[in-house]
Amino acid sequence: GDRGVEVVWGPLLRGKFGPSAGEVSMAWLWSKMRLRFGSRGRGMQREQLGYMEGSFGLVVDALAEKIRDSGGRILTRSLVERVQVGDGGRLEVDVHRRDEPLAFDAVIAAVPFSGLPEMVPGLLLSYASQVNGIGYLAAQCLVLVLKRPLSPVYWLNISDPDIPFVALIEHTNLVPSVHYGGKSVLYISNYSHYNSLSLKLRPKELVARYLPHLKKVNPEFDTQWIERYYVFREEAAQPIVTPHYPERMPAHRTPVPGLYVANTAQIYPEDRGMNYSLRLGLRVGRMVMEGGRGETGD
Repeated sequence: GDRGVEVVWGPLLRGKFGPSAGEVSMAWLWSKMRLRFGSRGRGMQREQLGYMEGSFGLVVDALAEKIRDSGGRILTRSLVERVQVGDGGRLEVDVHRRDEPLAFDAVIAAVPFSGLPEMVPGLLLSYASQVNGIGYLAAQCLVLVLKRPLSPVYWLNISDPDIPFVALIEHTNLVPSVHYGGKSVLYISNYSHYNSLSLKLRPKELVARYLPHLKKVNPEFDTQWIERYYVFREEAAQPIVTPHYPERMPAHRTPVPGLYVANTAQIYPEDRGMNYSLRLGLRVGRMVMEGGRGETGD
Protein backbone atom coordinates (compact mmCIF):
# COMPACT_ATOMS: atom_id res chain seq x y z
CA GLY A 1 0.00 0.00 0.00
CA ASP A 2 0.91 3.66 -0.31
CA ARG A 3 1.75 4.02 3.39
CA GLY A 4 4.16 1.08 3.30
CA VAL A 5 5.92 2.54 0.29
CA GLU A 6 6.06 5.97 1.88
CA VAL A 7 7.42 4.85 5.24
CA VAL A 8 9.45 1.69 4.52
CA TRP A 9 10.15 0.58 0.96
CA GLY A 10 10.46 3.97 -0.70
CA PRO A 11 13.07 5.36 1.73
CA LEU A 12 15.02 2.08 1.71
CA LEU A 13 15.12 1.93 -2.09
CA ARG A 14 16.12 5.59 -2.34
CA GLY A 15 18.72 5.10 0.38
CA LYS A 16 20.30 2.23 -1.51
CA PHE A 17 19.84 3.29 -5.13
CA GLY A 18 19.56 7.08 -4.87
CA PRO A 19 18.36 8.69 -8.13
CA SER A 20 18.13 5.22 -9.72
CA ALA A 21 15.52 3.97 -7.21
CA GLY A 22 12.66 4.50 -9.65
CA GLU A 23 14.41 2.32 -12.23
CA VAL A 24 14.90 -0.75 -10.01
CA SER A 25 13.03 -3.87 -11.08
CA MET A 26 10.43 -5.11 -8.60
CA ALA A 27 11.49 -8.65 -9.55
CA TRP A 28 14.73 -7.87 -7.71
CA LEU A 29 12.83 -6.71 -4.61
CA TRP A 30 10.48 -9.70 -4.82
CA SER A 31 13.45 -12.06 -4.85
CA LYS A 32 14.93 -10.40 -1.75
CA MET A 33 11.65 -10.87 0.12
CA ARG A 34 11.14 -14.42 -1.15
CA LEU A 35 14.55 -15.49 0.13
CA ARG A 36 13.99 -13.92 3.54
CA PHE A 37 10.49 -15.30 4.03
CA GLY A 38 11.54 -18.68 2.66
CA SER A 39 13.89 -19.11 5.62
CA ARG A 40 10.91 -18.92 7.98
CA GLY A 41 8.86 -21.86 6.78
CA ARG A 42 7.28 -24.71 8.67
CA GLY A 43 9.21 -25.91 11.68
CA MET A 44 11.34 -22.79 11.67
CA GLN A 45 10.17 -20.19 14.17
CA ARG A 46 12.63 -17.53 13.13
CA GLU A 47 15.41 -16.88 10.67
CA GLN A 48 18.63 -18.60 11.65
CA LEU A 49 21.90 -16.72 11.21
CA GLY A 50 25.36 -18.22 11.48
CA TYR A 51 28.93 -17.01 11.50
CA MET A 52 32.19 -18.79 10.79
CA GLU A 53 34.62 -18.29 13.65
CA GLY A 54 37.70 -16.71 12.14
CA SER A 55 35.72 -15.26 9.20
CA PHE A 56 35.68 -16.31 5.55
CA GLY A 57 39.44 -15.80 5.60
CA LEU A 58 39.66 -19.43 6.77
CA VAL A 59 37.87 -20.55 3.60
CA VAL A 60 40.12 -18.41 1.41
CA ASP A 61 43.27 -19.77 3.07
CA ALA A 62 42.09 -23.37 2.72
CA LEU A 63 41.20 -22.83 -0.93
CA ALA A 64 44.60 -21.25 -1.63
CA GLU A 65 46.34 -24.22 -0.02
CA LYS A 66 44.28 -26.66 -2.11
CA ILE A 67 45.14 -24.78 -5.31
CA ARG A 68 48.86 -24.84 -4.53
CA ASP A 69 48.77 -28.52 -3.54
CA SER A 70 47.14 -29.26 -6.92
CA GLY A 71 49.98 -27.52 -8.78
CA GLY A 72 48.32 -24.14 -9.24
CA ARG A 73 49.93 -20.74 -8.83
CA ILE A 74 48.46 -17.70 -7.10
CA LEU A 75 49.81 -14.29 -8.03
CA THR A 76 48.87 -11.47 -5.68
CA ARG A 77 49.43 -7.75 -6.22
CA SER A 78 49.40 -8.46 -9.96
CA LEU A 79 47.32 -5.86 -11.78
CA VAL A 80 45.89 -7.24 -15.03
CA GLU A 81 46.11 -4.55 -17.68
CA ARG A 82 44.95 -6.34 -20.83
CA VAL A 83 43.59 -9.66 -22.09
CA GLN A 84 43.85 -10.45 -25.79
CA VAL A 85 44.16 -13.37 -28.19
CA GLY A 86 47.78 -14.17 -29.04
CA ASP A 87 49.27 -15.41 -32.29
CA GLY A 88 48.87 -19.05 -31.29
CA GLY A 89 45.20 -18.66 -30.39
CA ARG A 90 45.82 -18.72 -26.63
CA LEU A 91 44.81 -15.84 -24.43
CA GLU A 92 47.61 -13.51 -23.41
CA VAL A 93 47.29 -11.62 -20.14
CA ASP A 94 49.41 -8.50 -19.68
CA VAL A 95 50.27 -8.00 -16.01
CA HIS A 96 51.62 -4.71 -14.70
CA ARG A 97 55.42 -4.65 -14.44
CA ARG A 98 55.91 -8.04 -16.08
CA ASP A 99 58.04 -8.07 -19.22
CA GLU A 100 56.18 -10.92 -20.92
CA PRO A 101 52.44 -11.68 -20.99
CA LEU A 102 51.11 -14.85 -19.37
CA ALA A 103 49.44 -17.31 -21.77
CA PHE A 104 46.35 -19.36 -20.94
CA ASP A 105 43.86 -21.67 -22.68
CA ALA A 106 41.01 -20.00 -20.78
CA VAL A 107 40.53 -16.93 -18.59
CA ILE A 108 37.72 -16.17 -16.14
CA ALA A 109 37.43 -12.43 -15.58
CA ALA A 110 35.82 -11.83 -12.17
CA VAL A 111 35.86 -8.06 -12.58
CA PRO A 112 32.90 -5.64 -12.69
CA PHE A 113 31.53 -4.99 -16.16
CA SER A 114 32.55 -1.35 -15.83
CA GLY A 115 36.22 -2.30 -16.13
CA LEU A 116 35.91 -4.99 -18.78
CA PRO A 117 35.98 -3.03 -22.09
CA GLU A 118 39.26 -1.32 -21.21
CA MET A 119 40.80 -4.61 -20.08
CA VAL A 120 39.63 -6.55 -23.15
CA PRO A 121 39.86 -4.29 -26.21
CA GLY A 122 38.89 -7.16 -28.53
CA LEU A 123 35.28 -7.46 -27.33
CA LEU A 124 32.70 -7.44 -30.09
CA LEU A 125 30.61 -4.28 -30.23
CA SER A 126 27.36 -6.12 -29.46
CA TYR A 127 28.75 -7.68 -26.28
CA ALA A 128 30.51 -4.45 -25.27
CA SER A 129 27.24 -2.52 -25.60
CA GLN A 130 25.57 -4.99 -23.23
CA VAL A 131 28.45 -4.60 -20.78
CA ASN A 132 28.24 -0.81 -20.91
CA GLY A 133 24.51 -1.00 -20.22
CA ILE A 134 25.04 -2.35 -16.68
CA GLY A 135 25.19 0.42 -14.08
CA TYR A 136 26.69 0.24 -10.60
CA LEU A 137 26.60 2.07 -7.30
CA ALA A 138 29.58 2.40 -5.01
CA ALA A 139 29.52 1.04 -1.45
CA GLN A 140 31.16 2.60 1.56
CA CYS A 141 31.47 0.90 4.94
CA LEU A 142 32.73 2.58 8.09
CA VAL A 143 33.67 0.06 10.80
CA LEU A 144 33.81 1.30 14.38
CA VAL A 145 35.42 -0.62 17.23
CA LEU A 146 33.53 0.55 20.31
CA LYS A 147 34.10 0.20 24.04
CA ARG A 148 30.37 -0.44 24.53
CA PRO A 149 27.38 -1.29 22.30
CA LEU A 150 25.51 1.41 20.41
CA SER A 151 22.23 -0.51 20.62
CA PRO A 152 20.88 -4.04 21.27
CA VAL A 153 19.89 -4.43 17.59
CA TYR A 154 21.94 -6.56 15.19
CA TRP A 155 20.70 -5.13 11.86
CA LEU A 156 19.01 -1.73 11.85
CA ASN A 157 17.74 -0.43 8.51
CA ILE A 158 17.53 3.36 8.28
CA SER A 159 14.57 4.92 6.45
CA ASP A 160 15.14 8.52 7.56
CA PRO A 161 16.26 10.44 4.43
CA ASP A 162 18.15 12.97 6.56
CA ILE A 163 20.54 10.31 7.89
CA PRO A 164 23.55 9.82 5.57
CA PHE A 165 23.74 6.01 5.84
CA VAL A 166 21.30 3.18 5.18
CA ALA A 167 22.10 0.53 7.79
CA LEU A 168 23.75 -0.04 11.15
CA ILE A 169 24.97 -3.62 11.55
CA GLU A 170 26.26 -4.26 15.05
CA HIS A 171 28.15 -7.47 14.45
CA THR A 172 28.68 -8.21 18.12
CA ASN A 173 24.92 -8.41 18.65
CA LEU A 174 25.11 -11.55 16.49
CA VAL A 175 28.48 -12.91 17.62
CA PRO A 176 29.22 -12.29 21.33
CA SER A 177 31.79 -9.59 21.99
CA VAL A 178 33.86 -12.10 23.98
CA HIS A 179 35.23 -13.20 20.58
CA TYR A 180 36.47 -9.63 20.03
CA GLY A 181 38.16 -8.84 23.30
CA GLY A 182 34.96 -7.52 24.84
CA LYS A 183 34.67 -4.76 22.22
CA SER A 184 31.63 -3.98 20.08
CA VAL A 185 31.99 -3.94 16.30
CA LEU A 186 29.65 -1.69 14.31
CA TYR A 187 29.36 -1.57 10.52
CA ILE A 188 27.84 1.61 9.06
CA SER A 189 26.98 1.04 5.41
CA ASN A 190 26.01 3.39 2.63
CA TYR A 191 25.65 3.42 -1.16
CA SER A 192 26.26 6.29 -3.56
CA HIS A 193 27.30 7.18 -7.09
CA TYR A 194 30.98 6.44 -7.67
CA ASN A 195 31.85 10.15 -7.90
CA SER A 196 29.94 11.15 -4.75
CA LEU A 197 31.68 13.61 -2.46
CA SER A 198 31.22 11.27 0.51
CA LEU A 199 33.55 8.76 -1.14
CA LYS A 200 36.27 11.39 -1.19
CA LEU A 201 36.09 12.13 2.53
CA ARG A 202 39.02 11.07 4.66
CA PRO A 203 38.18 8.48 7.34
CA LYS A 204 38.30 11.08 10.11
CA GLU A 205 35.96 13.37 8.14
CA LEU A 206 33.52 10.52 7.53
CA VAL A 207 33.42 9.69 11.25
CA ALA A 208 32.68 13.35 12.06
CA ARG A 209 29.86 13.42 9.52
CA TYR A 210 28.20 10.31 10.98
CA LEU A 211 28.57 11.10 14.68
CA PRO A 212 25.53 13.41 15.13
CA HIS A 213 23.30 10.79 13.49
CA LEU A 214 24.53 7.99 15.74
CA LYS A 215 23.22 10.07 18.65
CA LYS A 216 19.76 9.80 17.09
CA VAL A 217 19.97 6.05 17.62
CA ASN A 218 21.46 6.34 21.11
CA PRO A 219 21.47 9.83 22.68
CA GLU A 220 24.12 8.67 25.18
CA PHE A 221 26.60 7.86 22.41
CA ASP A 222 29.92 9.66 22.84
CA THR A 223 33.09 9.87 20.75
CA GLN A 224 34.99 8.44 23.71
CA TRP A 225 33.34 5.11 22.95
CA ILE A 226 35.33 4.83 19.69
CA GLU A 227 38.64 3.00 19.97
CA ARG A 228 39.44 2.49 16.28
CA TYR A 229 37.79 2.94 12.92
CA TYR A 230 38.30 1.69 9.38
CA VAL A 231 36.81 2.70 6.02
CA PHE A 232 36.26 0.29 3.11
CA ARG A 233 35.13 1.42 -0.33
CA GLU A 234 34.23 -0.30 -3.60
CA GLU A 235 33.26 1.70 -6.69
CA ALA A 236 31.30 -1.09 -8.42
CA ALA A 237 29.60 -2.80 -5.50
CA GLN A 238 25.87 -2.86 -6.28
CA PRO A 239 24.56 -3.57 -9.79
CA ILE A 240 21.49 -1.52 -10.68
CA VAL A 241 18.91 -4.13 -11.68
CA THR A 242 16.35 -2.58 -14.01
CA PRO A 243 13.30 -4.12 -15.76
CA HIS A 244 14.03 -6.72 -18.46
CA TYR A 245 17.43 -7.26 -16.86
CA PRO A 246 17.76 -10.94 -17.95
CA GLU A 247 17.50 -9.86 -21.57
CA ARG A 248 20.32 -7.34 -21.13
CA MET A 249 22.60 -9.31 -18.79
CA PRO A 250 25.82 -10.27 -20.64
CA ALA A 251 26.46 -14.01 -20.94
CA HIS A 252 29.30 -15.74 -19.11
CA ARG A 253 30.86 -16.82 -22.41
CA THR A 254 32.19 -13.85 -24.32
CA PRO A 255 32.83 -13.56 -28.07
CA VAL A 256 36.57 -13.76 -27.32
CA PRO A 257 37.51 -17.46 -27.57
CA GLY A 258 38.37 -18.84 -24.13
CA LEU A 259 37.32 -15.74 -22.19
CA TYR A 260 34.56 -16.03 -19.58
CA VAL A 261 33.09 -13.43 -17.23
CA ALA A 262 31.73 -14.15 -13.75
CA ASN A 263 30.67 -11.31 -11.47
CA THR A 264 27.89 -10.37 -9.06
CA ALA A 265 25.91 -8.60 -11.78
CA GLN A 266 25.18 -12.09 -13.18
CA ILE A 267 23.41 -13.72 -10.23
CA TYR A 268 19.97 -12.26 -11.01
CA PRO A 269 17.38 -12.41 -9.52
CA GLU A 270 19.32 -12.95 -6.30
CA ASP A 271 21.44 -10.16 -4.88
CA ARG A 272 25.10 -10.21 -3.88
CA GLY A 273 26.06 -12.98 -1.46
CA MET A 274 28.87 -15.41 -0.74
CA ASN A 275 26.72 -18.47 -1.45
CA TYR A 276 25.58 -17.11 -4.82
CA SER A 277 29.17 -16.23 -5.72
CA LEU A 278 30.21 -19.81 -4.95
CA ARG A 279 27.39 -21.11 -7.14
CA LEU A 280 28.48 -18.74 -9.91
CA GLY A 281 32.08 -19.94 -9.68
CA LEU A 282 31.02 -23.59 -9.95
CA ARG A 283 28.80 -22.84 -12.96
CA VAL A 284 31.48 -20.97 -14.90
CA GLY A 285 34.13 -23.51 -13.88
CA ARG A 286 32.03 -26.24 -15.51
CA MET A 287 31.73 -24.12 -18.65
CA VAL A 288 35.50 -23.86 -18.87
CA MET A 289 35.98 -27.58 -18.38
CA GLU A 290 33.35 -28.37 -21.00
CA GLY A 291 34.98 -26.04 -23.54
CA GLY A 292 32.75 -24.37 -26.11
CA ARG A 293 35.20 -21.54 -26.67
CA GLY A 294 33.80 -18.54 -28.48
CA GLU A 295 30.12 -19.31 -27.96
CA THR A 296 28.13 -16.36 -26.69
CA GLY A 297 25.17 -18.31 -25.29
CA ASP A 298 24.92 -18.92 -21.54
